Amino acid sequence: MRGVLILSGGVDSTTLLYKMLSDGYEVAAITFNYAQRHKKEIDCAKTIAERLHITHRVVDLSSLASLLGDSALLGGKEVPSCHYTEEAAKKTVVPNRNMIMLSVAAGYAEAHEIPEVFYAAHKNDSTIYPDCRLEFVSALRPAIRLATAWHPVELQAPFVDMSKAEIVRLGIALQVPYELTWSCYRGKERPCRTCPTCIEREEAFALNGRRDPLVDEGN
Repeated sequence: MRGVLILSGGVDSTTLLYKMLSDGYEVAAITFNYAQRHKKEIDCAKTIAERLHITHRVVDLSSLASLLGDSALLGGKEVPSCHYTEEAAKKTVVPNRNMIMLSVAAGYAEAHEIPEVFYAAHKNDSTIYPDCRLEFVSALRPAIRLATAWHPVELQAPFVDMSKAEIVRLGIALQVPYELTWSCYRGKERPCRTCPTCIEREEAFALNGRRDPLVDEGN
């Protein structure tokens, strides 16, 4: 089995990578530079791919940033310090990001006759990001299949009905090296622990009786 994975370097996509390998997939990973505020996740994705000796490409979409508004992820707005709320989500949305990335990934998959494309959308994100919802996956799946008619590609989102805590639980069982991943929107030396993704990440570990390995007692 062969699959293309969108690998951000964060908790969810890294867990999905380990699950795919556990399931017997030969994985080709793609990481996107879309002019995000920092490159720490990209560096993490490179490290993880090198450790696992998988095919990995970083695709430069940074020229699109000027078209996609002033998201906090692009440095246009201040990163909110709170749990995910509707207002916080609006500040962190990069318009149509997943559809853009999945379109590129599907093209790559078709060109290399790889039959499946995976991304790690999950249930927590579905409440705030429309391109992480089951409805989006269900609509895009046939569109990708039709658009790749010569070598049809199937979209897979196996975490779409799972919470982040459930993903972390799976990752613990798969021995995912979460110390090599990154989530914080601010991208400083240590996680800020106050942005929405830091809070959600710590909660997911806590719900599994674990401490986020990026957070030590002094941070």
